[in-house]
Amino acid sequence: MVNRNLSEIVHNDVTGVVHGPLVQARDVFGGVHFHTAASLPVPSQLPPRPRLVDREAVIAQLDAMREEPTDVPLTVLITGPAGVGKSALSLAWAHMIRSHFPDGQLYADLRGHSGGDPVSPQKVLGDFLHSLGVPTDLIPGELAQRAALYRTVTRDQRVLVLLDDAMTAAQVRPLLPASSASSTVVTSRYRLAGLLMQGVRGVYVDRFDVEASLTLLRVALGNDRLEQQHEAASELVELCMRLPLALSVAAARLASRPSWPLREMVTALAEEQRTLAALTIGDDVALRSALDLSYRELRPDTARLYRLLSLFPGERFGGDAAAALAGITRMESRRLLGELTDANLLTDISDGRYRFHHALVRLHASQLAQADDQREVRDPAVGRLLAWYLATAACAERRLRPYRTQLPRDAEPPPAEVTDFGGPGDALEWLESERANLSAAVTLAHEQGREATSWQLADTMWALFLFMGHHAERLEVEETGLAAARSCGDLYAEGKMLNRLGLSLNALGRHDEAVTRFEEALEIWRRLGEREREVGSLRRLGLAAAGRGDHAVAIARLTDASAAYHALGADRKTALALIDLAGVLLEQDRGLDAVVHLERARDLLLGVDDAYNLARAGIFLGYAHAASGDHDEADRELRAALEEMAELGSSVGRAAALEGLGELAERAGRRGEARRMYENALEIMGQDGSIGYLRIKARIESFDRDG
Repeated sequence: MVNRNLSEIVHNDVTGVVHGPLVQARDVFGGVHFHTAASLPVPSQLPPRPRLVDREAVIAQLDAMREEPTDVPLTVLITGPAGVGKSALSLAWAHMIRSHFPDGQLYADLRGHSGGDPVSPQKVLGDFLHSLGVPTDLIPGELAQRAALYRTVTRDQRVLVLLDDAMTAAQVRPLLPASSASSTVVTSRYRLAGLLMQGVRGVYVDRFDVEASLTLLRVALGNDRLEQQHEAASELVELCMRLPLALSVAAARLASRPSWPLREMVTALAEEQRTLAALTIGDDVALRSALDLSYRELRPDTARLYRLLSLFPGERFGGDAAAALAGITRMESRRLLGELTDANLLTDISDGRYRFHHALVRLHASQLAQADDQREVRDPAVGRLLAWYLATAACAERRLRPYRTQLPRDAEPPPAEVTDFGGPGDALEWLESERANLSAAVTLAHEQGREATSWQLADTMWALFLFMGHHAERLEVEETGLAAARSCGDLYAEGKMLNRLGLSLNALGRHDEAVTRFEEALEIWRRLGEREREVGSLRRLGLAAAGRGDHAVAIARLTDASAAYHALGADRKTALALIDLAGVLLEQDRGLDAVVHLERARDLLLGVDDAYNLARAGIFLGYAHAASGDHDEADRELRAALEEMAELGSSVGRAAALEGLGELAERAGRRGEARRMYENALEIMGQDGSIGYLRIKARIESFDRDG
């Protein structure tokens, strides 16, 4: 029978205990195959389809290449000058042909010309493999090994890969899929000769012709306005050198001023280009002059926000974060963001957030920030943003974990306007929506030497990881948090981050590494005289022992931990240790003994504001009653816990309850129902690489083997 492990919900610090024989990938001999359950969506990573003007001839050329008979994967390199619309073209075509690639569409912005460091192929491969269903703990660390595994996984698949803004051929080569039924589209300003020599097909995208340029203006400004000022419109087209990005920026300014004659824009743009002519050459003049002119027409406070937004660590930002960055009110932030959107410098997206209209626009803003804003301006702006993220994440954490008080969240002064939440659901939704930005903020704080901010931010994200999983990302965040804690010489912080990292490693099945981290934390707590935290590390070592299959050690450690917590008067932590102990007993088929410990744990939790762990106790009771033969009571407990976890918004908790219900159905011979429960659990979890993910996946695959 496949092992049942509730590792993601065992303690509100994660990890639980393995029930039954554990299937671990590191102990599998022979070939490893990756299958995705039918209910899981294939990767569909393409950004929204842009509006495309003209380009019919290039689209036809691309279609002809794809239809040519070949036994090798098609790779197309789309090149052309900056701002010519390579990204829009490739993305529009990718949407047109996506139905031909049923195994998924992968997308990566390689950031070859974004002003920062290009994205490494190693990182992109990690993201791609994860999206294709490879568990995190099976993704190797080295580039060559990742590339080999990527070729293996894609060998028989039909996938479409879009690699935008490449810098070099070396950045692209490891990301090419192996299947002849797959296709890859690469965009770059450069003719990457190393790729072309390998048989990659090249497509050059030229500037618009006059008519296409006028069509773009007509769409933005209306036919009447364009026809009435046709001569000025034609001059504007040439001043923008018929580049779509320059035309779009100019058109946005004109659209926001319906009474403004096109002739005035022409005059201003011509003067701007005369100033730039001595500094830049070629098409850069048209792009820079269009962006500069749009920028110069911004009011000072709007221009300041434009520059500061280039400092934002993530790709998408909301009004509250922008307000903190600039040190302005939320109302003022929303107004200024609207002005930047009207100027086509920002794009508003569906979730109420914004991003730069194009990587070149962000680069333009960054260059202006470096030139116009001294470090004395930039550093405090970043500090305000990090302070807002720390304070807001701390508010969300308190909503989700109200029993945790006096946590160190003082690395930055509190923001002028604190964002709070109406309840746990709102808090969890915010944490999930800001997950990428919070992770980037942890890294940014560490890179800038704000070490206390970095580890405290990492610590605030634990509530998100507890409820939602995200094991791969969680590991990276906590490794950065540990490095930051060590850099600032804070033993307390180091101990906390060691515990966090150990729990993440344990949840991924890396038990030996987890033990090392827990033992390091244990030594710190003993040095600091933190008895309760010392017991916590011993308890976590019990969890790791359970993961290793050493049940006797696990039971001894967890029994001792529950007794020590009880002596310290820590009712909540006593309950958590009892739940862990019950998990080990379940692994030994001692269901009735487990029920005794779980009922006591539930009684202790009734006096604590901890709905998550109370629901978790219910899930374990469902498993315990099932093991002791009381299937009706097991069903009642599991369904009640499923409802509670759904109300809390915890994907981890819902998946655990669904897995229990699936096992009950399987015990009763209802295989179809059991499979549906397992597939629902797997879909809720996502491909997070945890022990639980691998276990449920194995359950589903066993149905396929057994027919």
